[in-house]
Amino acid sequence: MEGSPRAAMKGFGSAVPSKVMTNHDFETFLDTSDEWITQRTGIKERRITEPGDTTATLAVEAAQKALADAGVAPTDLDLILCATISPEMPFPATACFVQEAIGAIDVAAVDVSAACSGFIYALSIGSQFIETGRYKNILVIGVDVLSRFADFTDRGSCILFGDGAGAVVLQPTVEPDKGVQYTVLHADGKGWDYIHVPAGGTRLPTSAQTVEAKQHFVKMRGRDVYKFAVEKMQWLLGDCMEKCNLSVDEVDLVIPHQVNIRIIESATSKYDFPMDKVYVNIDRYGNTSGASIPLAMDEAIKNGTIGPGSTVMLVAFGAGLTWAGAVVKL
Repeated sequence: MEGSPRAAMKGFGSAVPSKVMTNHDFETFLDTSDEWITQRTGIKERRITEPGDTTATLAVEAAQKALADAGVAPTDLDLILCATISPEMPFPATACFVQEAIGAIDVAAVDVSAACSGFIYALSIGSQFIETGRYKNILVIGVDVLSRFADFTDRGSCILFGDGAGAVVLQPTVEPDKGVQYTVLHADGKGWDYIHVPAGGTRLPTSAQTVEAKQHFVKMRGRDVYKFAVEKMQWLLGDCMEKCNLSVDEVDLVIPHQVNIRIIESATSKYDFPMDKVYVNIDRYGNTSGASIPLAMDEAIKNGTIGPGSTVMLVAFGAGLTWAGAVVKL
């Protein structure tokens, strides 16, 4: 309905650690090679946290940049949503650490746990607060530091992950061709063991035995993940275009979760998306989980790939299993 508010993205920011870990670095302690990693994943390097870097410090840096870009003071925020599966601590929420660090006094703050789909989940939640008129300024952050949960003796998984954060500020708009046009969220808990960290929760509390068995590291069923990811990314692209009555020509950019170049190419090729309409930065950052999409979006805006008037589709899948999509008009 004309005049009904939508959530517009008004500010963007991102942050990555300064330390770069290349494929050649892995060659020094794993039976692998730059060629093997590049061919199978598309990754050439990733950013890795060092002592002093945490999920919260990266989230704070991205948040401050997004707030500055939007011209919004921390005290003017109504809500902080932090999408992460690598929290600062089991509790309290990482969003509360961000709230304190940026000076957002008394602002509501909560984490969203949907793995690599987390940013779109949080974007959808924030958008609905805007659409109902409840809130006017919402900070949405996607951040993960999965290098701290990577088993660096497992060449099949540790090569995949990088660390980073991305953030956006949502504000209401009544312009029909602006803002979050559509979101779709799904999950299937039957696939929980496709990607998971077995220990550290109430099912398998931390003990000397769980540490010795390396049960606090990411475990993956690689082939199953690949098949699931391609299927769900294809479905999300089709659903977003159908629900928003979009053709490939009308989409300026697809920003997929940066998981694997072969998955991205397989998914987008079904609809004949040319790769110059698909944003890829996995070669430089690896899989940053919940940070993947907002990090890529911030980069695409900063380098001029997209801007005011652009129609952007966001698609992601992650542990849970979860999958989510969004259509945004900038």
